[in-house]
Parts: sequence; structure tokens; C-alpha cells
Amino acid sequence: MKKRRVVGASVLSLVMGVSMFATGAFGQQPNSQDESFRVIIQGPTADKSQAKKNVGVRWDFGADGFTTTVNSKQYQALLKNNNLTIEKVEEVQLAPNKEAAAKPGGSTNSGPSDRTPWGIQAIYNDAAIQATSGGNGIKVAVLDTGANTSHADLTNQVEQCKDFTQTKSPLIDGSCSDGNGHGTHVAGTVLADGGSTGQGIYGVAPEADLWAYKVLNNRGSGYSDDIASAIRMAADEATRTGSKVIISMSLGSSAKDTLISSAVDYAYGKGVLVVAAAGNDGPSSNTIGYPGALVNAVAVAALEDVQQNGTYRVADFSSRGNPNTDGDYIIQERDVEVSAPGRAIESTWNDGSYNTISGTSMATPHVSGLAAKIWAENPAMSHTQLRKELQDRAKLYDIKGGTGAATGDDYASGFGFPRVR
Repeated sequence: MKKRRVVGASVLSLVMGVSMFATGAFGQQPNSQDESFRVIIQGPTADKSQAKKNVGVRWDFGADGFTTTVNSKQYQALLKNNNLTIEKVEEVQLAPNKEAAAKPGGSTNSGPSDRTPWGIQAIYNDAAIQATSGGNGIKVAVLDTGANTSHADLTNQVEQCKDFTQTKSPLIDGSCSDGNGHGTHVAGTVLADGGSTGQGIYGVAPEADLWAYKVLNNRGSGYSDDIASAIRMAADEATRTGSKVIISMSLGSSAKDTLISSAVDYAYGKGVLVVAAAGNDGPSSNTIGYPGALVNAVAVAALEDVQQNGTYRVADFSSRGNPNTDGDYIIQERDVEVSAPGRAIESTWNDGSYNTISGTSMATPHVSGLAAKIWAENPAMSHTQLRKELQDRAKLYDIKGGTGAATGDDYASGFGFPRVR
């Protein structure tokens, strides 16, 4: 079981027009006692208990083991216990040239160029829409680079703000600062409310509540154990507060991670709907990333504002699923489920202004917001009924444009584009 550090569908490029799922090199074992690294430790209860006393605990996953940060001397000491299995929680780094090329363009400080951008108009199926509504009482946990909770278009919706990325403390409540911009942008597409001045931008469901969970650092990368813990916490908070919760994850990796997979199953089992980006490694087939590729996550592909064959077109950068399952309308692992606007999406930015960026990261919050709007209107629905409703609405607007898109369920666009009406 190899643990990998997961990178968001994350640092975006206006030049390239896409965000990238990075695939960099693993970190190396420290050469001195002063260097440290993350590990997951598994084994018999008694041995784990002693190890916890010796090296401490960051996250405890029960039967799946616990994670901690150790130096080289501690690591070597742990290896002497043959009853323990110790794996590094590996790190995936953004390739430096991609990171440099992926800096977003300038923000607009005078206000958004359009208070209801094309993605909002498309998902509402209304080119003349001036404002959005809905989502009241639904909690959307955005697991990302954090959020600017003081942004005029978001501040009224913030209910929780947590940071899972700090090294000295696994969880800081009340902190979720976004030094990247990606998380603020995603949150805005879900639920921006137009701002108190009436000059701001709108998201899909402006009455929903934001749970801003910072699981990626300001470079757009994060450890899988932190992400898994945030998923589990959102699920536990759903139970504790008696809330209907949607987890929105515009992040991913090409490899399946056991901790994250288990956490998604845990959340789904608690009645939480999980929505995740398909990735940005298209247009070839079988390029979908995880956790979007998991059966218990709704994988979202990206559409662009271009008409082809009478429908919107799937962007070339959008990752594709498995063509062998085309036409079955059954979600299996590595299947794209639905599509939504993802190219040239304007939304809130971390400096209090607005920015236009692209990626399946941007498509995902459109679907998360739509799910919140539908759930608020139909509170008796279970999360599985809500998911079916998304699928049924997607079938009403089949996507036939873009590589791999075809009539019916296909590996590029999934069931289609779900909309408000």
C-alpha cells in the first residue's frame, strides 16, 4: 500500500487554459535526524499503542493504522519492531516548469465582468438570469486550498473554517486562509451570494452554507492522510449537526490512495454526497483521476462555452473515463458521471476580487452547487436519491461535442450535463 501526497486539480493556467493533476517525483528518505517525513503505521494493537507513545499521532484511522511525522532516528527505531508495517506517506510535487506556467492571470478589482458568468447561465439554462437562489440549509464542505472567508460574496455563507495542513497541529479550527486562490474560486462557484453591495458574483446555490476545509497548502498540494481526515470529519459533522452535507473536492491524483478511498466510502455510508473532479489529463481515455474515479464519488468532466453537434463541448483537457463501459448508465470505477462548465470560469478570488480560470476543478463546484439547490428543494431525499436526480437531469441534456462524446452515456461526458431546469 503506497501512500502518496495528493495534488489538487489545482494550480491553474490561463495561458494553457487548464489545471494540471501533477505527477512528480516522490520525496526521499531524510539523510539526517533533523529531517522529518510522514509515515503510516499498521500492526497489532499493542505494538501500535507503544509506537504512538514513542512518536505521537497525527491522525488515527483505527484498523487502517495511524499517521505521524518522524525523523530518521525514530524511523529506524520503528523498523526494529517486525510486527509493525511502516509506509511513507509519499509526496507528489508539482513539476517546477508547470507550476511557473500555471500562475493565474490578473484579478479584476473593480468587480466581476459578469455577475452571472456563462457557467451559471448554462446550468440555470437561462441566458438572461440576473441572480441565483437556493441551497438553504445545505452544507457544502469545500476541501481545497482554503477560502477567503472575508470575501464580500462569501462571508455571509461561512459556517465552518478548518485547516488540516499545518505541521505542528493536525487541525486548527477557525483558520482556513487561502494563499493560492483556487479554493476561494471553487467556493464562489458553489455559493457566492452576489455580495452585500449588490455588485458581486453569484454561485449556483447562494443560500447554502460553506464549510471551508483547507487540505491543500498554498502551493496546491497536500498529504493524503490530511485529506482523508477532512473527509471523515465532514461526515462526522453531518451526523453531529444533523445536516445534509455535500463534499466538493477539486483535487486529485492519478493513483488510488487507500486512506482517501476508505474515507470516501465512510462519508458515503454516512449519507454524504461526494463530488470530485475528473482531472485534467484528457482527451485520451482512462485518464480520470482519484478520488473522482471512485464508485462512491460523482466524477465531473469540464465543458466549454462552445457548441458542437448541438450541445456544449467537452474540453480537450478534461480527463476521460473507461470507454468499455459506455452506454450502460452504470457507474463503475474510473467512470465519468456528469459534466459541467469548466473552461474560462469567473469566480471569487483570494485577494477579495475575481478571476477567470479553467479546469475540471471549476466544473466540480457547479455540480456541488446544483446538488445543494436540489437537496434544499427536496429535503426528504437521501444522498443516493439526490445522486440519481443529478443523473436523471444529466440525461435530459446529453453532451455530443468533444473527443469521446457520443449519444447517451459516454466516457467523456458521462450521463450528460445536469441543470436547474
